[in-house]
Amino acid sequence: MRDNRTWACESRHSYDVAKEGYVNLLSAQKSGDMTGDNKEMARSRRDFLNKGYYEPLAQAVTQSLAQYSAHGDSVLDICCGEGYYTAYAAEKLNRRFYGFDLSKSMVRLAAKRKISAQFFVANIAAIPIRDGAVKAAFHLFAPFHAAEFRRVISDDGVLLSAIPGRDHLIGLKEVLYDTPYLNDEKEPQAEGFKVFERIRVQGEISLDSREDIDALFRMTPYYYHTPSRGMKRLEERDSLSTPIDFVIIVYKKA
Repeated sequence: MRDNRTWACESRHSYDVAKEGYVNLLSAQKSGDMTGDNKEMARSRRDFLNKGYYEPLAQAVTQSLAQYSAHGDSVLDICCGEGYYTAYAAEKLNRRFYGFDLSKSMVRLAAKRKISAQFFVANIAAIPIRDGAVKAAFHLFAPFHAAEFRRVISDDGVLLSAIPGRDHLIGLKEVLYDTPYLNDEKEPQAEGFKVFERIRVQGEISLDSREDIDALFRMTPYYYHTPSRGMKRLEERDSLSTPIDFVIIVYKKA
């Protein structure tokens, strides 16, 4: 049950709706304030994505949602971040969109988009959604929890999961590392699912500001394990061009 101010479950637990419109469904001990990305990282990611650098991926996800779901179906953005991909799809499709993330900072920014979607703070290991309630879910560059994903998706539903393609951000890695490497395109362990389709999405992006270069770097795992000499080389760059390369894997229940 829900109204404009609270959500309530069958066990009579109630959760207040924040002024931005989202709901925090984590326990008090794990409120979302100290988990996930912080405010600075959330805003940096929002500003970068809003400039359309990853629009080819958003477009491909939206096209797949259009193919595998219908008018009024429930669609879930797993680990939604600041809501860019849900917002993109919601502008083009008439679905019931939901999104959640562990980071309250991310969810707050997603809710501020004021789109036709409901956002909430939750843990991927215990998604607060009924069994089989979701017709389509999408999951982009986040931890994979096969059991929970399978539980919430309907028997005829789909899961879209994106992984970095072979050449993704190789231009960035050529600056960061003395010996840049290609991605292995390792797919997640998806027990209980079968692969129905693979879709490759490729493009080239050019960044013309230090702000955008830094934002992209912070969005990647390289931010946490780049040698100091690579960091210095990147700090000296005022522009950067790199391929983007994604693989969308479409799963159905096995």
